[in-house]
Amino acid sequence: MVPLSHALAFAAAAMVIIVIPGPNVLFAIGRALSLGRRSAILSVAGGVTGSLVPLIAVAFGLGAVLMASAMLFLIVKIVGATYLIYLGINTIRQRKKLAEALRSNVPSNDGRRVFRQGFVVGATNPKTIVFFGAVLPQFAEPSRGALPVQLLTLGLIFLALQALSDNTWAMLAATARSWFARSPRRLETVGSTGGLMIIGVGAGMALSSAN
Repeated sequence: MVPLSHALAFAAAAMVIIVIPGPNVLFAIGRALSLGRRSAILSVAGGVTGSLVPLIAVAFGLGAVLMASAMLFLIVKIVGATYLIYLGINTIRQRKKLAEALRSNVPSNDGRRVFRQGFVVGATNPKTIVFFGAVLPQFAEPSRGALPVQLLTLGLIFLALQALSDNTWAMLAATARSWFARSPRRLETVGSTGGLMIIGVGAGMALSSAN
């Protein structure tokens, strides 16, 4: 088991990283502005679930490989950044459909797609990968054994805090969206803003370093 003091110290360190908006948060905000509260929640759920990918990789030793391979890290970063830019462009192109979307129910397959998109963002988020690979192992206690279990436990604390913080950001954005939704012109602005935010996140990911 992870010592309580280690778990509390890790939670404090994780919160400092989590509350600063990164790819997951900004993606959820973009979806909240573009598609509303339901899509924002699904984006957060997808992002948190996607974060399990680097967590499991680190817990079972792949994190060290990833952090040691500049080329592998670059590939992960480029894939995630390209996907975000693609989604941002699509959001801008479909901005005029927002008014119609507000007056109709969102099909269930759209919900699955939004969740899946959020999953990809969470799984390829460089900030999460770096944090899990470089910071997470420092709070485990190898002398207690069961290191993978310790890393998974700490990682789940991170994911719980991430879900709380990301949902807070997304709900604030969704609330602001309701004001814009009163006008078709405002809605187009919302769609463009959400798309630009997502593109910005993708560009930021592409230009960011692992340090």
